[in-house]
Amino acid sequence: MAKNSQDSSKRHFHWTKKVATEDDEAPTFNSSSNPTSGEDKKENLRTNVAMPTPRKKLPAVAVARLRSVLTAFGKNRSSLPFGLGPRVVGTLFGYRRGHVHFAFQKDPNSPPAFLVELATPISGLVREMASGLVRIALECDKQKEEEKKAVRLLEEPVWRTYCNGKKCGFASRRECGAKDWTILKAVEPISMGAGVLPGSGAEAGADGELMYMRAKFERIVGSRDSEAFYMMNPDSNGAPELSIYLLRV
Repeated sequence: MAKNSQDSSKRHFHWTKKVATEDDEAPTFNSSSNPTSGEDKKENLRTNVAMPTPRKKLPAVAVARLRSVLTAFGKNRSSLPFGLGPRVVGTLFGYRRGHVHFAFQKDPNSPPAFLVELATPISGLVREMASGLVRIALECDKQKEEEKKAVRLLEEPVWRTYCNGKKCGFASRRECGAKDWTILKAVEPISMGAGVLPGSGAEAGADGELMYMRAKFERIVGSRDSEAFYMMNPDSNGAPELSIYLLRV
């Protein structure tokens, strides 16, 4: 009877005996039936990572053109007449029986950034300078608010002139003409000094010899309405012999 019961239990239940060993692997669960899915994910991850894009080098022709444009811009900017720095070249000149002309240049061979003709005779200015220090003040009026324009101080056309506190008429700004440029080129090699240049043609007979004085000036900008130019002494001692003030009042 007992034997029959064991046979029936074997028919209805499949009993298996298995002893687990250390070499047996634990069952693993794969979300996909494809065994290479893990490797595909790694490959996709690598491709999705943003790789730094290499910089593109500009062609040599483009670099050369860019350099030429920047060089030309720098030259044009440096040649602007109003590009005065803290040191300028000042030239005072005029015929012996004529009026005083005064020019400021960035360097000896550049066009003048500021050229004015004073109503003062140059002979009178020479006498003032022989007696001591000379202070020349040029004044112009500020424009009204409704007429106000962006005009540089050195571009003002008309100035009231004062020499050592005494009114000396008016001064007018002028463009550098061929005669003015010829005079400036004649004294270009002179860094500092005063002298006389022989006149030419009818001007020599009417106005006599050309007198000049040339020196370096220190430029001080107080504001957009005031600038000062002080003649620099070679020995750097004492007050400057000539000072010129530009004021917009």
